[in-house]
Amino acid sequence: MEQKVHEGRNVKRFREMLGMKQEALAYELGEEWNQKKISLLEQKESIETDLLKEISEVLHIPVEAFKNFDEEKAVNVISNTFNDNAAVINNNPTFHPIEQLIKLHDEKIALYERMLKEKDEMMTRLERLIRGK
Repeated sequence: MEQKVHEGRNVKRFREMLGMKQEALAYELGEEWNQKKISLLEQKESIETDLLKEISEVLHIPVEAFKNFDEEKAVNVISNTFNDNAAVINNNPTFHPIEQLIKLHDEKIALYERMLKEKDEMMTRLERLIRGK
């Protein structure tokens, strides 16, 4: 059974992968666009081909990627699309993988330190109980 591709969701996926906000995409598409319109567009199962071409030019993603999204295929399409002549520089990314890793690491360290402190406190209480008997 063939699955129906949700083009709006695919636009959202690629936009987010590139770290672009809805407002930024709206700005790039022109005056008649705003964040709310992008949000509604991303909910549409099917998007007009001409509009997909405009979005394709803004995001530097081939129209076929929106029409045939498959995670494995999409990764190949993106990696083959970006070359020395088509670099996208995003000065305001919404997702920072390194910062997320550092945050996760710091949270794990904090948890470990709390666990050690609780263990030390428990050992102190046990020692007091043993001496008290």
